[in-house]
Amino acid sequence: MASMALLTILHAPDRRLKQKSLPIQNVDDDIRRLMDDMLETMYKAPGIGLAAPQVGVLRRVIVVDVTWSKEKEEKNPLYLANPEIVAREGEITWEEGCLSVPDNLAEVVRSEKITVQGLDRQGQAVTIQAEGLLAVCLQHEIDHLDGILFIDHLSRLKRDMILKKLRRAQEES
Repeated sequence: MASMALLTILHAPDRRLKQKSLPIQNVDDDIRRLMDDMLETMYKAPGIGLAAPQVGVLRRVIVVDVTWSKEKEEKNPLYLANPEIVAREGEITWEEGCLSVPDNLAEVVRSEKITVQGLDRQGQAVTIQAEGLLAVCLQHEIDHLDGILFIDHLSRLKRDMILKKLRRAQEES
């Protein structure tokens, strides 16, 4: 197996994070390599989800692993190309963070249960029923594919405060 590469995670307010991603025509070796590199990058960050636009690739690809933690070396990754939410139910408020919005957490209201359809790492059609953290994480990553950050779900005041803080941090680094 080819070695994986760590990718650079873009930080808001990078304009590329606000662009819509293009669908995948078919899951080929290039897409699988992208998925593997994204997963490696996500674990290293560390995070529980990563979308291709966050590493500067405007394609509809996400990787998620809500069971993983540095303490438990167990990994249970989910690879999805062209993920689409086909059903939603209920409402849940969750404190979210984002690798592209470092050091900022905020409560976001999302659907409590969702059904997602997409293609797995082999290009096979899959349907995922998700609730709780997995549902929140999938909605968060799918938002990235449409150029939406979790801070876009906040009040304008909160969002502007976070963006101002991020710009200041970038200027200082």
